[in-house]
Amino acid sequence: MWTLFEPLHAVTYFAPQARQEFEAAGLRGFWRGYFAGRSAPLGAAPAAVTTALYANFAPRMVERALPAVWSLATPEQALAARQAGAVAALRDLLGGADVAPAARVLRDVAAGAPTAGRALGAANAALPWPDEPYAVLWRAATTLRELRGDGHVLAQLAVGLDGLNTIVLRAGHDLTREVLQPNRGWTDEEWDAAAEGLAARGLVDAAGRATAAGLERLDRAEALTDELALEPWSEPALARFQELAAPLSAAARAALPPVTPIGLPG
Repeated sequence: MWTLFEPLHAVTYFAPQARQEFEAAGLRGFWRGYFAGRSAPLGAAPAAVTTALYANFAPRMVERALPAVWSLATPEQALAARQAGAVAALRDLLGGADVAPAARVLRDVAAGAPTAGRALGAANAALPWPDEPYAVLWRAATTLRELRGDGHVLAQLAVGLDGLNTIVLRAGHDLTREVLQPNRGWTDEEWDAAAEGLAARGLVDAAGRATAAGLERLDRAEALTDELALEPWSEPALARFQELAAPLSAAARAALPPVTPIGLPG
């Protein structure tokens, strides 16, 4: 289910139209747009809040962008640029297809989703809804994605993993250190210390590969994440969205690189 709506959201990170809108708003450079756009629903919150909610970024990486980006663009301007870029990208990728039916289904699900304990998702859910169907589709996908992300952080903590430990463990399983470490800002010393700690717990082996115990920990976190993310979905809504969104999601994937640090399966 999430693999259908997440590509509709993720164009905001990878499509050139999104980058152009951020630059037009004064947010030059990928990470300025990323941190400003993604954090903007929280208002001009301090870096510590974003660090806590994103969970797997090194604090210093967040602090290089926040709060400095708010001297370049307000949260409201960042939100407007983010939506405009995503909508432009989706229009081009989907060839102007009629997305209104899928947008209505996804908006209904997002509007009814529980937000307790899920601050970033709640901040997105509290934003006013746009009227234009492409904007509705992207906003609903983004709200559900952030709610799922919040739930994923909770699930990681529930199985005894913090953000850094999780990505180090994933690098020993289905992602790579070369992609994850530079995109999350951790030093070699911090990464290696986390790997040593996981090895001492029997979760990775001497080569850094996830052990059976480590894979079981990841599986538990994913299962709990999925359980939380499914809360707002009825069976009819899920079936209908799968029917409507499959071709839209496939088209949106054209904007995404084959390997990304967000772990979206191909």
